Amino acid sequence: MKDNFINRTIVKQGIRAAIRDPDKNIPFILSLIEKADTKGVNAKSYASIRNALEDPDNNWNIMIHNLLRNVDPDVLESMMMSLGFHAAVASAPIRMQSIEKYNCNIPWAVLMDPTAACNLHCTGCWAAEYGKNTFLTYETLDRIINEGTALGTYTYIFSGGEPTMRKKDLIRLAETHPDCAFLAFTNGTLVDEEFADELKRVGNFTLAFSIEGSEADTDFRRGAGTYQAVIRAMDLLREKGVMFGFSACYTSKNLDTIGSDAFVDLMIEKGCLFGWYFTYIPVGKDAVTELMATAEQRAHMYHKIREWRKTKPCFLLDFWNDGEYVHGCIAGGRHYLHINANGDVEPCAFIHYSNVNINDCSLLEALQSPLFMEYRKNQPFNENMLRPCPMLDNPEKLREMVGNSGAHSTDFLAPESAEELTAKTEAAAAAWQITADALWEAEDDEVKYGHQHVVYS
Repeated sequence: MKDNFINRTIVKQGIRAAIRDPDKNIPFILSLIEKADTKGVNAKSYASIRNALEDPDNNWNIMIHNLLRNVDPDVLESMMMSLGFHAAVASAPIRMQSIEKYNCNIPWAVLMDPTAACNLHCTGCWAAEYGKNTFLTYETLDRIINEGTALGTYTYIFSGGEPTMRKKDLIRLAETHPDCAFLAFTNGTLVDEEFADELKRVGNFTLAFSIEGSEADTDFRRGAGTYQAVIRAMDLLREKGVMFGFSACYTSKNLDTIGSDAFVDLMIEKGCLFGWYFTYIPVGKDAVTELMATAEQRAHMYHKIREWRKTKPCFLLDFWNDGEYVHGCIAGGRHYLHINANGDVEPCAFIHYSNVNINDCSLLEALQSPLFMEYRKNQPFNENMLRPCPMLDNPEKLREMVGNSGAHSTDFLAPESAEELTAKTEAAAAAWQITADALWEAEDDEVKYGHQHVVYS
């Protein structure tokens, strides 16, 4: 505890120094963080950052300077301590000890739905169907975080429903747990000046705005006026010096827009420092399977995001195509899990099956439940890390795990068996196997195996 306090104090001082004189002091703070990372969890990242800092035209160098220039110093300090120090570095040894002690997966992040209520009804999203009377109480959310931090989990992500319908409770959680990093996926329509000021005050809470590409694409899926509401919210947070990013779901219909340089350039221009890419998943009995991306379209995104990481000053993540960096599927508590608004603890936000409810058990007991242990036993689900998912890429694995564990569907309105769900993904999985195997065969050994040590972060 004493060493941790010393490290925290030194890192905080380094952050302030980096803000004052980035070119001189960023290498200094990087060395401090590296020394604090006694387990070497992020060792390869430090080398990459050092190389970037030596080149003023490097996109990562530009992104770091944008971060320091555009984010309020107090917000930056709070986020660097919660996400950069506690979540990325200090949590690793605690998680390692917990994994060894309890012989189960311990997640880096917990995704929770504070409410099932939503003010929009987006095509392909199940959230609005769950009803307005389903939610996790503040006390339950707080308990999950307390139990999580004891196990070494310091990152908490909110989805829904529309999580900002619980603004006050979410701000209170961020304030109560200053060592934790918080993020909410939001449609952006409820972000006002008061909420922006609160985000700035707590500092350790950021937003990812859901956007579908162009104004026409966004409003087609999310409703008229949504795009302009998101843009206004981005402008407001940038004015306040609050960190934020975007979240984009690519489908067979919007990929030309969302997969374009123009779209990413606009997001960077608006102030986004990070972006999450997801592909459309046909969850729910009425899901429109025609919106699923083809194998060729998924491959397009695979190539584009890797290209952008070398050319765009924005931290981009591809939920399905980044399996090589985390050795396959991250769900089932291996790196993250999902707790819906009813309290059902699910292995993934896209896989609605469960054995346990958080209202009846602890977070640890949920991680030791049959379905989560099935995940632990079977991960990775494929030797090809570009085929990580047990639903979209290896549907036979999901059927097997749900069957072995006796897990039940958690869909509130129309329960869907694993057989019914995977019947919709079988053809896509078969098509992607051909493309993904070719991509994986073409990768060199450093790409294939160089990231597989990343188990705890």
